[in-house]
Amino acid sequence: MGEVYRAHDSRLRRDVALKVLRPSLATPEYVQRLSREARATGSLNHPNILAVFDVGTEGAVPYVVSELLEGESLRQRLDRGPIPFRKSVEYGIQIAHALAAAHEKGICHRDVKPGNVFITTDARVKLLDFGLAKLRRAEAPDDMDDSTATQATRPVVIRGTAGYMAPEQILGEPVDPRTDIFALGAVLYEMFTGRRAFHRPTTAETQDAVLSEDPADPLTLNPSLPVVAVATVRRCLEKNKEERFQSARDLAFHLQQVEHSATSTGPHWMRRRAVRRNLLLLGVILAAMAVTGLLVWMLKPPTPMAFRQLTFHRGRIGGARFSPDGVVYSQAAEGTPLQVWRTWPESLESRTLEYERADVLAARGGELALATARRFVGGERFVGTLAVMPIGGTPAEKVKNVEDADWNPATGEFALARTLGMGEHSWLEYPAGYTLYETPGSGSILYPRISRDGQSVAFLEDPAGVGAKGRVVVVNRAKQSRILTDVWANARGLAWSPRGNEIWYTAGESGTNRALRAVDLERHHRLVYDSPASLTIWDAAPDGRVLITRDDERRALIGLPPGEGSEVDLSWFDSPGLASISIDGRYVLFGDRFGGVYVRDTRRMPDGSRPPPMKLESKAAYPDDISPDGSAVLATSSEGGELFLLPTGAPNEGTTAARFAPAARLLHVPGLSSYSGSRWFPDGRRILCNGLAPGHRLRAYIVDLDHPDAPPRPLTEDGIWALSLSLDGTQAAASGHGLGVSVWPTDGGPSRTVPGSEAEERAVAWSRDGASIWVFKRDQIPIHIDRVEIATGRRQLWKTLAPPDAAGVYSINELQITPDGKSYFYTYRRVLSELYLASGLK
Repeated sequence: MGEVYRAHDSRLRRDVALKVLRPSLATPEYVQRLSREARATGSLNHPNILAVFDVGTEGAVPYVVSELLEGESLRQRLDRGPIPFRKSVEYGIQIAHALAAAHEKGICHRDVKPGNVFITTDARVKLLDFGLAKLRRAEAPDDMDDSTATQATRPVVIRGTAGYMAPEQILGEPVDPRTDIFALGAVLYEMFTGRRAFHRPTTAETQDAVLSEDPADPLTLNPSLPVVAVATVRRCLEKNKEERFQSARDLAFHLQQVEHSATSTGPHWMRRRAVRRNLLLLGVILAAMAVTGLLVWMLKPPTPMAFRQLTFHRGRIGGARFSPDGVVYSQAAEGTPLQVWRTWPESLESRTLEYERADVLAARGGELALATARRFVGGERFVGTLAVMPIGGTPAEKVKNVEDADWNPATGEFALARTLGMGEHSWLEYPAGYTLYETPGSGSILYPRISRDGQSVAFLEDPAGVGAKGRVVVVNRAKQSRILTDVWANARGLAWSPRGNEIWYTAGESGTNRALRAVDLERHHRLVYDSPASLTIWDAAPDGRVLITRDDERRALIGLPPGEGSEVDLSWFDSPGLASISIDGRYVLFGDRFGGVYVRDTRRMPDGSRPPPMKLESKAAYPDDISPDGSAVLATSSEGGELFLLPTGAPNEGTTAARFAPAARLLHVPGLSSYSGSRWFPDGRRILCNGLAPGHRLRAYIVDLDHPDAPPRPLTEDGIWALSLSLDGTQAAASGHGLGVSVWPTDGGPSRTVPGSEAEERAVAWSRDGASIWVFKRDQIPIHIDRVEIATGRRQLWKTLAPPDAAGVYSINELQITPDGKSYFYTYRRVLSELYLASGLK
């Protein structure tokens, strides 16, 4: 897709590689993609990844400047003949390290192949062309099996190279780091055997082989291969990505073990003789150990795994910790506010400590650390004030804006996870007042736990700032941090293991249950316990006891459609999340936890039933808004880094949940790297979106779809985001800075605060005449919705909303009202938890 020149940088006096886009591809879209992908590559500072120095346009010529490499590609090296096994493993380890660095930055290569691996003259591997598969045109003939196919204008987008694409790539399904692991497995297979794993005469046949056939046994092609190397390649090439290595770091570690296992350079028959001798000696040792183990087992039976239920009321557990003589926890039971409780493992009774609206954070001696005045800020996140109280005493407030905390029992020092709210960055203090770690952007920090020696803090970090996802991070007092896992799509709960040598956490893939998992400081992963339910670990004691909850988590979509006299349940599956409604209330836009985007007609059919939702074909995860004419939907990716335009089109007939035919369109907004909520202007030609730009916090921008390459126009100040537009598009209502609701003219005039509006209130809808807005707070159950006159601040209670069964409901997080005030729809979240005392977990 371009031409590369050797060039000289006269300022720094060094030779560089200068890549220019071919004139036939120098369209605004491709130029913008080249710039964005080059910047993404430039953010990866790793010795095994090509370094990018500059990107820009000179006249009409787009260019990228990178380091100049001397050597040859892995494809050229393979074409010259077999690669020694040790050298192949060494190359594989370096590629895996490069992928791990990219995956930690949220970047998937999607085109790992020998042609994109460069071997320098000093035997260092460099991974090239991150994301450039996006820029290739789908013009190559079918028999070119080493060309990258891209079909950017078709409903199913396939990116990758035939023979190295994972099955999910070929099927047009979402890709993740495990997709790159499959491709690396194909590269390893080729280095180990000298043959391509899925080579066939045409691209179609090659892709079919990837989907339905296994490659030839590597041992038949190279009998000298160690068995452990063959097993490693086979695991990489599993058709089901759940059965592959789950991270590139795990694969790198495994390849290092393969490298260490290859200790003999003699012939294969000599190694087999040595293996037989060693196995004989090992057998004798194992026999002796077995006799000893049998005696120990006969004298002392192993402790069985056991779970003792501690709570029996229907409700949500907000926190649970061991205290010196029992267990303390907070629970919102049977629809009541959060209360602090105390129980004893040998008893079935719990006693309230008579303190409400507080969560248990930590316990030390006879004291508790609580989060008081908790307010819901979005996603799975609450922020409050740290208070300390003797058990049975009165709490004393200490620190504000605390999201979570832990207590060092030896020194009394606190580890505090703090933030100013949704859309703001978070930071970790240990001890209080000393910042150890800060999240880039608007990420979140949850479940900080101090190590047994008091020198480190482990926690879950969600880069998206929602609090529902997370990766395990550990940081020491010297501010040295390590990311120990990839980002799990469903993560909640963390504790140091009873022995203190691992970090135990509960996490699962998107839409699946959370299992109890372990990782140590060397990134060795293992599964501790799984069950057909979502688990949350709260605490672990040195004697092996663990506090864990079993959580039933659901969302529901409720509303009053036009012409109805009572609320109806419009839920689909168990996790609908309301995004927006049409002006007349006829259509509802919502998403689910599996990344689906749906539009549902709220009217009844002649038989009294309602039509099923219509599903839009997209890779977007979160819908935002329906266009005024109903022809398109705005949506964002799961990490918030991409903004999509999804045409609705006509649904196919005869399906339970009809699918829309047209393909999604990726919107490139210059200067914005993240999006959080977007709204259509009434003219359908502009978008109001909240986003992040370099050097700025979250704020609102106006995007002109008629001029997509023009920079977006800022509307609000940093830290203030817009939530709704008036029907004529002249005004936007916004929140932020912990202040009341403000109104911003979209033509750029001065803003004003709505008189009488309160901190943390959200403006959800405008009246038809633009004189009033509806406001509410999301952390109150039931919620009270007021209609407020913008000019005078006069408030009037419009409606009080609460689900019929309020047990475990902790937020009504999304609410939409039609301009005439006759119809409304809302989504609520419910968690029903049971607290258990677990023993025997290892």
